[in-house]
Amino acid sequence: MVGTRDEEFAASYKFADEGEFDDDGRSRRTGTVWTASAHIITAIIGSGVLSLAWGTAQLGWIGGIATLVIFSGITLYTSNLLADCYRSSDPVNGKRNSTYMEQVQANLGRLNCIACGIVQYANLSGMVIGYTITASISMVAVHKSNCFHRKGHEASCKFSSNPYMIGLGIFEIFLSQIPNFHKLTWLSTVAAIMSFGYASIGVGLALARIISGHGGRTTLTGVEVGIDVSAADKTFRMFRALGDIAFAYSFSQVLVEIQDTLRSPPAENKVMKKANTIAVFTTTAFYMMCGCFGYAAFGNSAPGNMLTGFGFYEPFWLVDLANIFIVIHLVGAYQVFAQPVYSKMESWAREKWPNSMFVKAEYPIRVGTKTVMSFNLLRLTWRTLFVVVITTLAMAMPFFNDILALLGSIGFWPLTVYFPVRMYIAKNKIKPWSLRWLMLQLLSFVCLLVSLAAACGSIQGVSEALQTSKPFEFKV
Repeated sequence: MVGTRDEEFAASYKFADEGEFDDDGRSRRTGTVWTASAHIITAIIGSGVLSLAWGTAQLGWIGGIATLVIFSGITLYTSNLLADCYRSSDPVNGKRNSTYMEQVQANLGRLNCIACGIVQYANLSGMVIGYTITASISMVAVHKSNCFHRKGHEASCKFSSNPYMIGLGIFEIFLSQIPNFHKLTWLSTVAAIMSFGYASIGVGLALARIISGHGGRTTLTGVEVGIDVSAADKTFRMFRALGDIAFAYSFSQVLVEIQDTLRSPPAENKVMKKANTIAVFTTTAFYMMCGCFGYAAFGNSAPGNMLTGFGFYEPFWLVDLANIFIVIHLVGAYQVFAQPVYSKMESWAREKWPNSMFVKAEYPIRVGTKTVMSFNLLRLTWRTLFVVVITTLAMAMPFFNDILALLGSIGFWPLTVYFPVRMYIAKNKIKPWSLRWLMLQLLSFVCLLVSLAAACGSIQGVSEALQTSKPFEFKV
């Protein structure tokens, strides 16, 4: 079933001008290293960048910086392994594998493909729920910032996030009609620019606090065990921080779909490796600045989010601007992570009902003689239903960010490390017990331990949240 989609497209365009279509019969891809970099940066740099000060505080200067550098290297290396698996057999003329599941099917077989699909789509769906919650918190933060400015920093400024989630969901319904990654480039570009905007504001505010002499107390090993923090708390916090930093670099869930937008020649794997390098180095630079400057500004008492946790109150308009940038970025990131989910369902429907007008008919919307967009009944109903369900779950589970950390810990090892390593070994026929084989297995094992440690920390966070949170009654 996985391989029939390309044949269907090829058959439907059998007599078309070859110049308009790629070798698999689909519309010619137009992506470049820069569009791919924009998609990746949008996927990687979430608002979690603003929690890196908290993560660095748990690990300290030594552990925090080392973890950022190590996981940037691991992510870049395994992402490049995954990029080499885009085409089967030959990197230039081999058969395209347009989704992560198709790559796993081609290299590791059906059972691994099913396991990959379950983890990937659960992780992607969890991400968009988390983004809905996080975006609504940033919108509430704008309201709170203005409230604190008017009434003072000690005022009780608490507001429900539900109206903001509903408004965001309505807006996402409209954006969800963007048909595919090819048409999403403009939104990813805007989102990437926004991520640089709010990260820069966070760094600037932290730097201003340091220069003014109000920086917090920092240590080489981070938060110290004492009256307020037990040894167990310290351990679980370190596990969560380690996981948060590892997951902050993860974009393998959407890497293959992004690579499938690239034009060829040059070979897609070479272009994707350049895009991976640009995105990971850019991301690491911002992560270093946010983590290190944020930790220096707040010390061991760094908040979970520098902007929505009200580490900064003034200038209130700048904090508001940063939170608006976060919302715009998360609106774009939502669509980047949702596209593979949309595509999977729609591909299945095309294979199941190939002659259904509900499934395949496109209805153009024209302004004058120019077609500005088209809509499809399946796309309209399925994607609208998806957004409604996601928004409802976000309101029902306001503590979902703790669950998201658990999903991230479960998904990090198989998607970012295990499958890329296994496919690379299978494709290149690396001999068992050779030095390269042993090093790859060691990398996979170490990352498995990181995932397990992060899962332990996340489970503790979920258990604490269950005791204090009520569905549909989330105020921040």
